Amino acid sequence: MALAPGSHILIIGGSGFISGTLARLARDRGHKVWTLTRGNRPLPEGVTSLIADRHDTAAFERAVTGADMHWDLVVDCIGYQVADMHQDIALFRDRARNFVFVSTDYVYHPAARRFPQPEDADRYLEDSYGGNKRLCELELINADTGDMQWTIFRPCHVYGPGSLLGCWPLHGRDPDLIARLQAGEPLRLVAAGRMLIQPITAGDLSEMFLSAADNPKAHRGIFNAAGPEIIEARRFYEIIGDILGLQVKIVEVPMDEYLAEHPEMAVAMCHHLYDLSSLVRCDITLPHTSMTEGLREHVASLLGAQP
Repeated sequence: MALAPGSHILIIGGSGFISGTLARLARDRGHKVWTLTRGNRPLPEGVTSLIADRHDTAAFERAVTGADMHWDLVVDCIGYQVADMHQDIALFRDRARNFVFVSTDYVYHPAARRFPQPEDADRYLEDSYGGNKRLCELELINADTGDMQWTIFRPCHVYGPGSLLGCWPLHGRDPDLIARLQAGEPLRLVAAGRMLIQPITAGDLSEMFLSAADNPKAHRGIFNAAGPEIIEARRFYEIIGDILGLQVKIVEVPMDEYLAEHPEMAVAMCHHLYDLSSLVRCDITLPHTSMTEGLREHVASLLGAQP
């Protein structure tokens, strides 16, 4: 059973990269879309705006209850702390039929990863960004959510229009990446960009979210969310160079040297490739955008041109 056209969807967020992409896709699919933001950035046309800072508990509750809605789907794109999950469960348990929590692949401990990594991990992070997301997951897993069905997604690197370009230190989300390449500047990549990655477009990820709603196979499920191709991180940049008609020069930054200066980045310094077989078994929309297609669209958006 798929989410029926004209369904009511609330996105916690809506003006950001992933949340904005989801809002536009849901709107274009004929759904009625609400967003809940602080009101500081423009929203996609055609959505209903609710305004509150989620860290202002009383204001957030007033915004939700004041809408006087029972949503078919609520997607939390900006939940990072256990308190955020407590808020979600309390407010949406009786106000939503389906709930999607956007977690992260950083829940997996880098020292205990398998390749490809299934959703059932031997060890999870216990601190930092990934650890906090895992704590949010556990709160949802163990909560009494009543009739509200939930699904958790763990995206890896997400790219596409609406985001800065770049996937690997020292040029991750680099606002000057295209200019650097056009100037012939070498890119400094940790381990020469030899780690394997599996990036996903925000559009493919958003399709996954929508396909989980009213899908009994996805209820109480946790899913890796990664793209259809596994590549070396350096290849990500080489494809960008191909799109621009430029040769990319790469200079290696030794891994041990980088980690000595940035020990907090150890969580990222491993292969990122994922078992997606659960998506197939549970009829979740599979990622389909090739790296070349996705990066062409992303580059075009940054250049202000049509792909």
